[in-house]
Amino acid sequence: MAAKAYQAIQGGAMPASPTAAPAQSGFADLLSNVMGDMTQTSKAAETQMTAMVQGQGSLIDVVTAVSSAEASLETVMAVRDQVISAYQEIMRMPI
Repeated sequence: MAAKAYQAIQGGAMPASPTAAPAQSGFADLLSNVMGDMTQTSKAAETQMTAMVQGQGSLIDVVTAVSSAEASLETVMAVRDQVISAYQEIMRMPI
């Protein structure tokens, strides 16, 4: 599910097999990229809102930027929920 969320943010297709990717990145890199994308889209939305308040931007740009930031935040929250779920499942495993 986390891979699907990351794919949705990147807009690309997932490789057919894990070995098809030229360079494997770890889970930490995936989380770092998702968080970085979310931060960038949030900053872009803030910039658009500031420009609109100053009378230099358009309402359509603001709505688009805020929608993009919202989608990024929802993706990060979905990844977080899956990580927490996986952690809880591991903690329930008998030793």
